[in-house]
Amino acid sequence: MGTLTVLLQDGIGGLYVKVEESSTVGENEGWVEIPPIPGALVINVGDTLQILSNGRYRSAEHRVRTTSMQSRVSIPIFTIPRRTEKIGPLPEVVELDGVAHYREFMFEDYMNNFFGQAHDGKKSLDFAHIGSSYSFLC
Repeated sequence: MGTLTVLLQDGIGGLYVKVEESSTVGENEGWVEIPPIPGALVINVGDTLQILSNGRYRSAEHRVRTTSMQSRVSIPIFTIPRRTEKIGPLPEVVELDGVAHYREFMFEDYMNNFFGQAHDGKKSLDFAHIGSSYSFLC
């Protein structure tokens, strides 16, 4: 739900991201493991950056699975807006795109929606998407 997550993985692994069908890559939708690289940081784009960029950057649906009998340790740093911050597509991006794909809202409302419902893929973005048939919990 945040803007960016910076993640340091250990050598155990187990981080997966969901990829959608891509005609350029020739892959079907599914989960792909992100192998740990010693000393490397993984950067996840969050829902907030997807909204700010008007969809130019897509948030990453991810999961963690145990792939070893050893304990897994990762260190995440989450960046999120203040609860009272107004969030919406940046005007410069909307001007370039010609249309806003997301509405403006208070980040606290997005947080309440995100934590108030069961997670089902990226459906939490429906809260902000213009043209969605989503009923708002505000």
